[in-house]
Amino acid sequence: MRVEAERRLLHPLPARQLQGESARLQAVWRRFVNGSSNVSMQVLIVEDEEALTTLLRYNLEAEGFLVDSAARGDDAELLLAERIPDLVLLDWMLPGLSGIELCRRIRARRETERLPVIMLTARGEEGDRIRGLGTGADDYIVKPFSVPELLARIRALLRRAKPAHVSDRLAAGDLELDRTGHRVRRGGEELHLGPTEFRLLEFLMLAPGRVFSREQLLDGVWGHDVYIDERTVDVHVGRLRKALNGPRQADPIRTVRGSGYAFDETFSLDA
Repeated sequence: MRVEAERRLLHPLPARQLQGESARLQAVWRRFVNGSSNVSMQVLIVEDEEALTTLLRYNLEAEGFLVDSAARGDDAELLLAERIPDLVLLDWMLPGLSGIELCRRIRARRETERLPVIMLTARGEEGDRIRGLGTGADDYIVKPFSVPELLARIRALLRRAKPAHVSDRLAAGDLELDRTGHRVRRGGEELHLGPTEFRLLEFLMLAPGRVFSREQLLDGVWGHDVYIDERTVDVHVGRLRKALNGPRQADPIRTVRGSGYAFDETFSLDA
C-alpha cells in the first residue's frame, strides 16, 4: 500500500529529537496558518485501524498539530461534544456509529456545522464519493493515499476555513472587547483587566464555544516557549471571572471538567 510506503520513506526520529523538531515545526505552522496568532491547530482522527492512526498522528504532530483520536464513531461524537477541533479526518466504515452518519450529525449541530471534515476511506466508487460529499464532507480521499498530499489538502482546507478578517470589536451579550483600544465593557461599564486577563478573554472570545485545554491556553496566551505550571491558567481564569461578573451577572467563561475552558456566547444577561 502507498500508506506503508510513506511510512518507510518518513524515517522516524528518536523521541527526544522528535520532540524538539515538533516544537519547531509547530511554531512555523502556526505562523503559516494563523499569521501572528500562535494558536495550536487540533485535528481529530476517527479511524479504527490502529497502524494508520499511528502513522497519521506521527505526521500531523511533526507538522505541529495537536492530535486526538477515536476508533469508534460514537466515541468521536462524545469527544466532539467536549471539545471542537479545527478539522476532522473521518473514516467511513467504523464500529458503532458509521463515519457517514457522524458526518451528518456534525453538520446538523450548530456548534460544528462549519467544522472542516475530510473523509479518508477505502470506499472509492463514484457513488460513494458523491454520497460522502453530499452528506457534508469538505474533501474525500481514497485509501491508499499519499501522506504529503493529505497534509497539503489539510493546509488548503484550513486556509479556506480561516476567517479573512477578524473584527477589532468582539461582542457577546452585554460584553464588549475592543482589541485595538484594549478595553472591555460589560453593560456599558468599563472593566479593569490586567494584560494577561485581557489576552485570555480575547483568545476565548475569538473561538466561542470551543473548549481549550490548559496546555492550549498556555500556548495561545502566554506563548509556546514559556514554561509555567498549567495551574497558572486556573489562577488567571479566576481573576478574569472576578473582573467580569457582578452579583447578578452570568459567567461567560464555562469550565469543562477534565477538558478546560470555553467562552459561552449564549450566556444569559441575568443569573
